[in-house]
Amino acid sequence: MLSHESLDVYRVSMEFVKWSDALCRSLGTAQRAARDQLQRASQAIPLNIAEGNGKPRGPDRRKFIDIARGSALECGATLDVLTARGSVDEDRTAEGKELLDRISAMLTRLGASAGRSPGEA
Repeated sequence: MLSHESLDVYRVSMEFVKWSDALCRSLGTAQRAARDQLQRASQAIPLNIAEGNGKPRGPDRRKFIDIARGSALECGATLDVLTARGSVDEDRTAEGKELLDRISAMLTRLGASAGRSPGEA
């Protein structure tokens, strides 16, 4: 098992990738731009978690965790756009946002510790 695979945030982000992929498959072609944006941003979350986890503690690691968190927030905004356009109902959006809320909270905590150098309290 690779080190990032043991992280809860990585596993939840993969759960969101699966959830968002199912949502994207249900969207019509009129929502192609938002669908493509959601697919890119959802995939960026676990990819940046994995890359950041491979870096030593410090600013470089923190940068990747921050990018992953930004991608999670971008996914939430994309869901808002899809809901506002009437392409996704609010209950379905809430399912995805629940996962994104968990991811964002975990990334916030991970980012706080990622920026510290080894041995720093």
